[in-house]
Formats: sequence, C-alpha cells, structure tokens
Amino acid sequence: MTLVDQWRSIEVGLSPRWDEARLLLAAPGRASLDRAASLLRTAEPALSPEGVRFRWVRDDEDGLAALLERLDAEGAGGRLELLSTRERAAVGPSRRAARTGPATLAAAWEGALAELPPDWSDLYGEIELGSTDYLDRAALMLSPVNPSRAGGPGFRFRCARVYGYGASAEMVRRCLERCDAEGITGQVRILRTLSDTRPVATQGPVWYVGGKAV
Repeated sequence: MTLVDQWRSIEVGLSPRWDEARLLLAAPGRASLDRAASLLRTAEPALSPEGVRFRWVRDDEDGLAALLERLDAEGAGGRLELLSTRERAAVGPSRRAARTGPATLAAAWEGALAELPPDWSDLYGEIELGSTDYLDRAALMLSPVNPSRAGGPGFRFRCARVYGYGASAEMVRRCLERCDAEGITGQVRILRTLSDTRPVATQGPVWYVGGKAV
C-alpha cells in the first residue's frame, strides 16, 4: 500500500473534529528517512529509532497527501502509523446560556480565555460565522485585529497578551462586541497557544499552518 493510501485509510478513521494528527513514518534506510524529514520540514519532523515523527494540522489535509505522493514517486516506501490526535474544541454557550439562548461572541471569547493557563502569551484564534451573509460586515467590524479568511465562513487572527505580534485580548473583545451589536452570530475557537514567550529582536513567534507562516 502506498503512503498516500495509508494516509487516506488513517484519515477515514479520524474523528470529525480532529484538528492535529501526530504520525510516525517508518521507512527503510537512513537515506529514505532523511528525505522524508526534508519533505516534511514544515511539520516539525523529528528522527527517532522508529522513523520520522511529525505533526500535521487539519488546515491542509491535501498538502500532506501531496508530500506523501512525492515520496511514493521516489520509491521511498515505508509504513505510516497514527500516534495520537487532538480534537478541536468549540467554545460554546454556558449551561445557563444553553437554556436562554446562544452565547454572544464576546462572551464566548471570555470563556475561551478563561480556559488558558495564566502565563499564556500568544494565541491563534478562529471566528466561525453562523452564515456567509455576515462575511462582509464582520470583516469590517474585525478589521482592527487584522483578520485573515479561514477556509469556511469565518476569520482567523492572532492575539498577544502583553507584547508581540497580534491584537490585545481587550481589542479582540471590543471587536466581537461590535459584531454582537450587529446581530452577527457564530463560534469562537482558540486553535493554538504559547506560554511565556520572550521574543528577542522579533515581534514574536510564528506558527506554520499548511506550510505557511501565520
């Protein structure tokens, strides 16, 4: 079975809410392992006695298939094994809100922040809108946080708690309150976080999502 076919077989068995998969590629020969690590350089590869361990995020499922196709074409071969997965947790309404109606975006944001460790410093978040009809108006309301389009009807953004690249948590809340005032509904998710970062001669850390820096 090719590496691509192995990935497709693994993918079918993943939870619908999977967000990140950690995998092991066991390939014959050190040259094959080095080549695999080179192609998977955006996926934080790490050579181990068993093979190449790496992580892949759901944002770019087809990107992984394309890399594995290149390895198949080069005759690398090997075994692809799923080590673990992480599911995307949506920040939904509180129990009280579930009885009285959906939570506002601003309230969902506060709830998401409450789940973070006290020393969080940087985060990458997502606002999934309840309808594509909200896109244009939400883009205007969220412009101070420099939003980028997500794959579906929504936006992604960066936030920094003290300093660095991204809007402040207070600015994100104000923008979401403006969306609430416009009747815009949706969900807020925190996709990635870092704690206690101390940038030197840079505005802050970056994440690689689908091979691109965000």
